Amino acid sequence: MSFTDNDLKQIKAKGLTKEKVEAQIELFKSGIPFTNISEAATIGNGIVELTNELIDAAIDHFEDRKNNLSLLKFVPASGAATRMFKFLFKFLKDYNPNKESLNAFINKNNFRDLALFVVGLEKLPFYEIIVEDLGERHIDFSSLSEKDKVFHFVKTMLDEDLLNFGNSPKGLLPFHKYKEDRISTAFEEHLYEAALYASDENTADLHFTISERYKDKFDEEFKRIEEYVEGHTGVTFNISFSYQHESTDTIAVTPKDEPFRNDDGTLLFRPSGHGALLKNLNALEADIIFIKNIDNVVVKQYKQEMVKYKKVLAGILLKLQNRAFEYMDVLDKPSISEKEFTQIEEFLEDEMMIKISREYHKYLDKFKIEYLRDKLNRPIRVCGMVKNEGEPGGGPFWVRDIYGNESLQIVESAQINLKNKRQKEILTNATHFNPVDLVCGVKNYKGEKFDLEEFVDHDAAFITMKTKVGKDLKALELPGLWNGSMANWNTIFVEVPIITFNPVKTVNDLLKAPHQIK
Repeated sequence: MSFTDNDLKQIKAKGLTKEKVEAQIELFKSGIPFTNISEAATIGNGIVELTNELIDAAIDHFEDRKNNLSLLKFVPASGAATRMFKFLFKFLKDYNPNKESLNAFINKNNFRDLALFVVGLEKLPFYEIIVEDLGERHIDFSSLSEKDKVFHFVKTMLDEDLLNFGNSPKGLLPFHKYKEDRISTAFEEHLYEAALYASDENTADLHFTISERYKDKFDEEFKRIEEYVEGHTGVTFNISFSYQHESTDTIAVTPKDEPFRNDDGTLLFRPSGHGALLKNLNALEADIIFIKNIDNVVVKQYKQEMVKYKKVLAGILLKLQNRAFEYMDVLDKPSISEKEFTQIEEFLEDEMMIKISREYHKYLDKFKIEYLRDKLNRPIRVCGMVKNEGEPGGGPFWVRDIYGNESLQIVESAQINLKNKRQKEILTNATHFNPVDLVCGVKNYKGEKFDLEEFVDHDAAFITMKTKVGKDLKALELPGLWNGSMANWNTIFVEVPIITFNPVKTVNDLLKAPHQIK
């Protein structure tokens, strides 16, 4: 691959090397192998079913230990809320209120999303904000016809010269409206949650990954709400931010696998998906890290139910981690009894959900010890899984590698060969879905932090088709943060109720019960 001097300067300025970029281009050419799912993880076969006894024991264990641990909540919050309003951008582009009625437009286009939006307009948390903004521009909202109300409402909400919600960070949009006319953002709701499960009852540490251009806006929002939230929770918040590193950007290529160039001749690099955030996560220091997406929040009346299951996941993690640490100490001893070998093997298979290699039992003791140490001495994640209700995205599966070994993984549909009848059948019949609800232990039995970069499956990347100024291109995304980036962690899946999963993927999701005050 020949690069110009200017190309090499551009590559260096990004913190990349010529060799890394060439390796990325080779991936486009060779293709990325599909993940081989052997079966879906189900209750009793990779997913733990919670009982009242297990719930109580896990919560008690977490409560007993949490004040002696450093806890952190990690929230991926990068990017604008553009996709939340995708159907409304289309509405603004296609609808002319002077030419047809709103009902005619909805019926002609079978525009169910818009119909729901119109019906729920007054229940949206920012309804009064928009009506007030219209009034300041001398537009009397109450006197408008229905079609003009909707048109002006959406235009005010999305126009770049007005409220510009579509280009605002999702974490700072009005999400919930409380009875005292107080409006809260997703960012604020995460603080309330953290106070309830990710704090030592005095302080809570939160880390948000954001786009650098939004840093000042997040700082301003925290200053605005800090006194109020700390007053209501009795907790002091330590907030930190980081950005997606430019060195994790990947080169884009043409459909013929040649470097894609901008109109000015420069190479096009693109952010490489949430897998790039492994660097951000790896830089953090904490005993236990809770991971949850920015838009998965609820109004206060549902919070205790959410909190309950975060504590359950953390309690399960701490119990398993403690046992793993004890067995690592056993493996450090000069000699190990047959009984101890059996105990460790049973722990791995029955509680850590690790399928021991068929070859293992042929090994000499010293190689068995080496094998068991390798399996135990890894970061641990306990992941909540909800029953599949048709949401797009990843789920829990048993995955078989090229050596025939099977492990539990979160797999996205894009990683699966849907042209293979058997693979498609396994995906279609999966019972559970990944809501991104993780509790992570990232230190070893000596209290040292793992280097998380060592546990990535680099083959679990994605190639996707995109466009730039009307031209087709191929983009490369790094292994997803909870997919390939954590592929070699020890993974426990636990069934949690659907109430724990309330993302706001479109603006209409704000009309659902967990986002509305009764």
